[in-house]
Amino acid sequence: MYQIGDLSLVEPAIAALDPDKVIIVTDSNVWPLLGPVYTQVPSLAEAPVAVVKAGEANKNLESLAAVLEVITGSGATRRSLVVNIGGGMVTDLGGFAAAVFKRGIRFINIPTSLLGAVDASIGGKTGVDFMGFKNEVGAFANPAVTLVRTENLLTLPRAELLSGYAEMLKTGFIASEALLKRFDPERDLSRPEGLGELIGCCLAFKEEVTTEDPTEQGRRRILNFGHTAGHAFESLMLKRGNPVPHGCAVAHGMLVALLLSHMLRSMSASYAQDYAREVLMPYYGALKLECKDYPELLALMSHDKKNLRAGEISFVLLDAPGAPLWQPVEPKLIEAALDIYRDLTGQ
Repeated sequence: MYQIGDLSLVEPAIAALDPDKVIIVTDSNVWPLLGPVYTQVPSLAEAPVAVVKAGEANKNLESLAAVLEVITGSGATRRSLVVNIGGGMVTDLGGFAAAVFKRGIRFINIPTSLLGAVDASIGGKTGVDFMGFKNEVGAFANPAVTLVRTENLLTLPRAELLSGYAEMLKTGFIASEALLKRFDPERDLSRPEGLGELIGCCLAFKEEVTTEDPTEQGRRRILNFGHTAGHAFESLMLKRGNPVPHGCAVAHGMLVALLLSHMLRSMSASYAQDYAREVLMPYYGALKLECKDYPELLALMSHDKKNLRAGEISFVLLDAPGAPLWQPVEPKLIEAALDIYRDLTGQ
């Protein structure tokens, strides 16, 4: 369940759950900026706060333990409520902490980034990174409610907007041609206050899919369009000490998926070409990749937890926008797609 609006959503949402205690989970970037705003909400004014270091590199077991220490130290019970205020890292981490504390307590997500709103805040995926692999340890646990404050979008740096916008574009590709055609990066990114309706469309589609398949046994896998290569790009750049935002990595992963969709399915090549020329390069730029990176990228893809069999690499491919399917792909074909990807991105 999600609601889109302003700060006035928060108190009624908490009151409706009637918790005996509320604990806030946030990060070191968000809380100095938004703490004074949220502590005006009566139910949050005296709540203990777990502040973790910002950044994907800190979505780990050490941060999880720190959050659980605050929850435990607060005297929380199974009637208590965790309120996650932050981007996807915070909602993943705080949601996982709530999911494992006393075998599960309730939590609310209040995403403060566009990426957090459209990707991580609903659907029930929680977790932390482990041994260099994204979301390697986690659990399925749905928030009691997700509250999206659209006014937060006006304060986001452009890189943060772009990261979330990639996940919205992903939804357009897998949902329908009609939704895909509603996206206009030049308009949307210059006037983010107008994104509320598109965000609602993306959340409605994701909620429909995740309700049908809550533990990713079937249709829900389509939400990973662009993520097989995208997660590999993200992990590689993080290991190099040159991290890129999750949505930026997914934006590049979508080009690889579009190329494979043309190679293996009935997707027109024009989608990949137009996407590279009109969206990826103007708004996201190039990732520095070489042929010698292919073995490591393939190894990262083969370890993706969404693969159905050991040693197999699976992608979400498209026959057309709105017609996704899940398919294993041979490593040689992935390498061929990476060659074309590098050509289209000028490498």
